[in-house]
Amino acid sequence: MLLSSIAARRPKTGAVPAAVGGNLLFTVVLLAGIVLRVVTMLGFRGVLWFNDSYDFLRIADDPFPHPLRPSGYGLFLWTLKPFHSLALVTALQHAAIVGLAVLAYRMLVRDFEVRRTWAALAVAPILLDSYQIELEHLLLSDTVFTVLLVGALLVLAKPGATGWRRAAVVGALLGVAAVTRTVGLPLLLIVVLYLLVRRTRWPAYVALAAAFVLPVGAYATWFEREHGRFAMTGVDGIFLWGRTAAFADCGAHPPPPDLASLCPHGAKGKRPASSHQIWADDSPTGWVDGKAFDEETNERAQRFALWAIRNQPLDYLRVVSYDFFVRTFSWHRSRYPTVGTEARYHFPTRPTAFKPGLRVLGGGDRRTVVYEYSHGTGRTHIVEPYAEVMRTYQERVRMPGTVLGIVLLAGAAGIVWRRARARTALFWTSGVALLAIPPVTVDFDYRYLLPALPFACFAAAMAWGRRPPVTEPEPEPAEEAEPEMRPAETALNAE
Repeated sequence: MLLSSIAARRPKTGAVPAAVGGNLLFTVVLLAGIVLRVVTMLGFRGVLWFNDSYDFLRIADDPFPHPLRPSGYGLFLWTLKPFHSLALVTALQHAAIVGLAVLAYRMLVRDFEVRRTWAALAVAPILLDSYQIELEHLLLSDTVFTVLLVGALLVLAKPGATGWRRAAVVGALLGVAAVTRTVGLPLLLIVVLYLLVRRTRWPAYVALAAAFVLPVGAYATWFEREHGRFAMTGVDGIFLWGRTAAFADCGAHPPPPDLASLCPHGAKGKRPASSHQIWADDSPTGWVDGKAFDEETNERAQRFALWAIRNQPLDYLRVVSYDFFVRTFSWHRSRYPTVGTEARYHFPTRPTAFKPGLRVLGGGDRRTVVYEYSHGTGRTHIVEPYAEVMRTYQERVRMPGTVLGIVLLAGAAGIVWRRARARTALFWTSGVALLAIPPVTVDFDYRYLLPALPFACFAAAMAWGRRPPVTEPEPEPAEEAEPEMRPAETALNAE
């Protein structure tokens, strides 16, 4: 019995190697991710620049609600301004993604009961994708947005009842994420639906809403004081106009007279990308570098866009479907929306040149805005051979859109066939929403794919990589001992 009890408690032969192998795989992936980021910081001293970067620095120099994009990331930079270090910004962004990957792996294994190997594979794209690493080195809001959003849903999906305290944390993180990028706003609906499926009690909804409204409402109030409109930005109509500028046909469908001036230039099918038409020098929106759109222009642009969608619904669906299904899930990347924009997502061979005279919304030009923040030129110093290592790595290691599509299909199949838990559907739906919202409302851009990547990978791992439930072996029945005979019975037996 003792030997059988010991044998029952001994783990199966394959269990230990599987656990060790999973730990080893994650360790290798984690170390590789850290080394790649160190090499990036050695090869590209400072930050990499994007057109939006200067607007964010202008917010950080003297905070104000930006008329074109939420100011959340600019406020994050403002908290770091006393250090006057652009290298510190990139270091923190790299460290935040590494920390997020470690937290996600730990929760996948411990809280979501995912096998270690599957959990390591789920976080590998976050740590190893070359475009993810390059995006972290850009002075853009996407890294902070990703950390806030993934952190919020990890907290929400943690096993156990969602009490009001946890709901408040989730609401606050979602609210700050929405102030960082407005694409985070619709995810509140997904969170509410998840709580409804979980049959959460009403105090959680109140806490979630209050914590979400606090940062979003405070920001909208700030925006109203500066721009006279209770909103997050002043260009929602302008961006939707850009979406419809890809297909709007004013020849076949004459618009109302007061909107005719907003008809896009060029023949349908030969126009530039939707988002590019907004900022072109001869754009019907009247864009002028360094100036914001007024409220009347934004309102007219929105009316034009809604008119175009009503008159050409199939064209609208065609444009959105092409961006979502073809551009998002293609194996090869195209130079979209412009050659210059897509080039910013590659590790450069030479530093970005600051063209003199380019004005920044809020005052000043690019040079003065950068100097006020960093007390330097902000010029990226490219150092070899580290830079060449990362350029070569980017040519060979990435997660193509086709693979992302396969991961999403795997997650969907697991949700249906394996009857995955609600939290798996939460991650999968959030990933799809992050991919779909930009093509529906604005335009396709490759950097919009990366915040959706963790959710797709987590959902697939949780659907297919869950550990089987551990069942305790049933105790063996004890052998009944023969009753001891009394002396009288012994004497009778002897006779």
